[in-house]
Amino acid sequence: MQNSFFEKRQQSVRKIVDVNQLDGILFINLENIRYFCGFTGSDGALLIAPNETFFLTDSRYWTQAEEEVKQSRIVHYKKKLDGISSLLSDLKLKKLGVEGPFFTLSSYQFLMKKLGGEVEFISLEDEIKNLRAVKDSQELSLIRAAIDLSTKSFSHIMEILREGAVEKEVALEMEFFMKKNGAEATGFDIIIASGKRSALPHGRASAKKIDKGDFILIDFGLRVQGYHSDQTRTLVCGKPTPEQSKVYQTVKEAHDLAIEAIRPSIPICEIDKVARDYIQHQGYGDYFGHGLGHGIGLAVHEDPVVNGENKGLIQEGMVFTIEPGVYIPQWGGVRTEDMILVTSQGAEVLTYLPTEMKVV
Repeated sequence: MQNSFFEKRQQSVRKIVDVNQLDGILFINLENIRYFCGFTGSDGALLIAPNETFFLTDSRYWTQAEEEVKQSRIVHYKKKLDGISSLLSDLKLKKLGVEGPFFTLSSYQFLMKKLGGEVEFISLEDEIKNLRAVKDSQELSLIRAAIDLSTKSFSHIMEILREGAVEKEVALEMEFFMKKNGAEATGFDIIIASGKRSALPHGRASAKKIDKGDFILIDFGLRVQGYHSDQTRTLVCGKPTPEQSKVYQTVKEAHDLAIEAIRPSIPICEIDKVARDYIQHQGYGDYFGHGLGHGIGLAVHEDPVVNGENKGLIQEGMVFTIEPGVYIPQWGGVRTEDMILVTSQGAEVLTYLPTEMKVV
């Protein structure tokens, strides 16, 4: 990736440093570290100061860091917290921002004791949680690649998805295809839930066989060069009943209406309301309990959270899911999930599997 991407990303942190009158911000969340400097390993720390950036790591990653880390000075340590404290002491920092959700109490206590209380640690959450919400062109390219492979994986399992197929065997075949064709990993445990089990929003694939008349809810995603895809489709095995058709159409309409309503500068909660109100009007409001969607990128679930409580504004360049659902206990459920990119005109749907009910 070009250094200009990392330079621009680090500058967004320096604006927060300046506004909050800090001497720097320490990152320990690996997704944030990757975003700001390119490191893909499993341990390290990143300090972004007003005039320089420092990536800290141990001997396991010295060579990898030299190859991957951009726009940052590499600092070696034997023990992580010792390395962080030494760097903070050398730089004579007095007021340091930290990632509130990831900076542990034990780390705080260790550093306070090691540094003699000379550094004030400022917990940041709202100030930094949206730093990755707007995607740049490099990120969008990788997200599209993940979607393409994910879509091919879904098409592949359609060849074996039929009455008598075992949920877990279909999921394993899908995962094998994903990894064989270039995925680093699945984004999460593949969800294949049929019949009454489709009423479980996160019903992992089981030993159940698919029966005629079953809804089959399939939620799947993968990771390519750090970036994720996430899609859901609900199929029916055999001819759908009138109620199955009604529930499916209700979810599809809610999905479509929400996407049509997306545009920059409106509150995120309004999009959730559009879908939720429609489902409520159709008589299924009690069966849609989760939020409408979530941001996606280096993490499967990241900001923005798309629900009825988020009053933050939609921004051009955000990527998030739209995934309304209706889940009726002891009967079955439907979810339709797509990933969208916010544009100046509204929403571009990045995922492209058909949303019409498919019969297998």
